[in-house]
Amino acid sequence: VVHAAATKIVPTAEYNPFECVKTNVIGAMNLIDACVDQGVKRVAALSTDKASSPANLYGATKLASDKLFIGGNSYSGTQDTRFSVVRYGNGMGSRGSVIPFFLSLAESGVLPITDVRMTRFMITLEQGVDLVWRAFDDMVGGEIYVKKIPSMKVVDVARAAAPEARHEIVGIRPGEKLHEQMIGTEDALYTYEYDGYYKILPAIHDWFKDPQRINGGRLVDPHFSDSSDNNTEWMSSATLQSWIAQNRGKIGKI
Repeated sequence: VVHAAATKIVPTAEYNPFECVKTNVIGAMNLIDACVDQGVKRVAALSTDKASSPANLYGATKLASDKLFIGGNSYSGTQDTRFSVVRYGNGMGSRGSVIPFFLSLAESGVLPITDVRMTRFMITLEQGVDLVWRAFDDMVGGEIYVKKIPSMKVVDVARAAAPEARHEIVGIRPGEKLHEQMIGTEDALYTYEYDGYYKILPAIHDWFKDPQRINGGRLVDPHFSDSSDNNTEWMSSATLQSWIAQNRGKIGKI
C-alpha cells in the first residue's frame, strides 16, 4: 500500500485545522489499522519536508503521521505488516504547487513572490516513484527515506515559468517557512547516507543500531542537517525551463 492521501496545502491546513487533523492524523491511524487487519505486507507512507521541525499545522500533522507509521511496526505485533515513510520536497508540477500557479499567472505579467530569499527542494514525479520502490525493496520497518534532490530559489522558479513577468513581493503566507528542511540535526544521530538518498532510522527499540536496517549506510556527521538553503545541489532556471517545456501537458494534473 502507498499512502498518499493528505490535506497538504499550508494555508488550507491553517484555516481548516479540524479537517487537516482528521485526514492526516486520524486518517493515518485508520489506514494502519486496516493494513494490519488485512495482513498487508508492506506500507509506504508519503511524507513531506514540512514534517521536519514543523512550523505549521500541516507539517505538525505529517510529523505525527510519520511517528504513527513508525510506531505501526510495534503496533502490528506478530503480523508481518511493515511500515516505512518516504519524505519528499516540492513535487514539480503537482496540483496546487508553485510551478502551475506561476504558469497560470504568466500572461498577467506579474508574479507574486513571498520573499526573495525563499528556497525549496525540487523533486520530479519519477524521482518520487523511484524512492517508493526503493523503500519497498529495502524496508525492514520504521525507516524514513529521504531523496537527495536539488534546491531552487523561488525567484528562479518564477523566472523559469514566466521570464518576462514582473515580481511583486507579497510576504510569507500563514504557516510558511523561509526555507524547508528534510533532516534536522536532531535526527543526525540516526541518519545514514547512501547513493542518492538518506535513511533516518527509528530511535525506538534501538532500531537505529540494527545492521539489517543500516544495510551498508554511512552515519552522517552529528551536526548534519539537510535544508533547502544549505544544499550542495541547486537547480538552475534554465534547467527548470527545459523541464517545463517537456512536461507542460502534465503540469497541474497530478
